[in-house]
Amino acid sequence: VQLVESGGGLVQPGDSLRLSCAASGFTFSRYAMAWFRQAPGKEREFVAGFRALSSTTYYSDFVKGRFTISRDNVLNTLYLQMNSLKPDDTAVYYCNTNPPRAEYWGQGTQVTVSS
Repeated sequence: VQLVESGGGLVQPGDSLRLSCAASGFTFSRYAMAWFRQAPGKEREFVAGFRALSSTTYYSDFVKGRFTISRDNVLNTLYLQMNSLKPDDTAVYYCNTNPPRAEYWGQGTQVTVSS
């Protein structure tokens, strides 16, 4: 199994980014997936995800209305559209199954929001 995140970068407050997660080594379409993030000095936290056995999505309160999770089961790719970024969104962003599997964590992609 391999999950490769990309799309991060340095942006200013209010900007947008779109993260991608390329999945391989498992039947992507059969799994609920999610995005997580870890800020410096903090524990990794849930950001947005798909519910198991459903195509419905749900979000943490701190990104609701600003971030949108989506997936392409043909391309085996998970996305996170992030709008109205804030400095508090600065973190390394990871994708994983939902709930996450310890052995599936990738390198993540760094998102830095700073003026």
